[in-house]
Amino acid sequence: MRDPTQRRGLVIELVIVGILTFGFSAVYAILSLIEAQLGAGIAHTTVALNPTRSTNGAIDFTRQVMSAIRLGAIASLGIYLLWRSGIRLNRVGLARRPAGADVPPGLILAAVIGLPGIGLLALSRLLGINAQLIASPTDGPWWQLPVLILIAIGNAVAEEVVVVAYFITRLRQLGAGENSALAASAVLRGGYHLYQGVGAGVGNLLMGLIFGRYFQRTDRTWPLVIAHATIDVVAFVGYALLADHLGFLK
Repeated sequence: MRDPTQRRGLVIELVIVGILTFGFSAVYAILSLIEAQLGAGIAHTTVALNPTRSTNGAIDFTRQVMSAIRLGAIASLGIYLLWRSGIRLNRVGLARRPAGADVPPGLILAAVIGLPGIGLLALSRLLGINAQLIASPTDGPWWQLPVLILIAIGNAVAEEVVVVAYFITRLRQLGAGENSALAASAVLRGGYHLYQGVGAGVGNLLMGLIFGRYFQRTDRTWPLVIAHATIDVVAFVGYALLADHLGFLK
């Protein structure tokens, strides 16, 4: 893109989207990691990924659902901005719904990332560079599992649409090389997970490199959403059901 006005507009758009979504979250996560290290250390910190949001069941349920809706709105913002700027959504793998052909690569990506991720998490805890993660409450109400699944899907859609499809596409338009755009997307993903510890940051950086390269090679986003949602559903629901048997992660 050579038009200075259009370039300036895209840069401003990226800054605004970053502040509203994951760029600002990355800064917050870095500050949280520094704060933990200045205290007892990240190894002695407990991070709840899906905490209870109220002692009142109805309010807790409402806030949890609102959180999932907000994630959907973040994804919608990325999709709308791409569409509004004249980019056909099919070009970035964001057709209205996933195709059947998106499922197998999505599940393969979930296995490639998820299984080694468990080992990296355990190693990070052993080395003292990661917080103790509580993926979900273990004594929640009857609606807990469906809401955890909804939030997992929301996480997947928001992150893959914005951090991969939107972010890499915009960097391409600004003239960034494929490797530079990939690195920026992966660093962003790793950055907003640093509140969980260095191990989580590194793991998500690697995930970002794999997912970003897949997008660059295929221009498909839905397999990434399927993979991410599968990983989070297994983590959230699995923890809620099997926490007593996951002592090696504590």
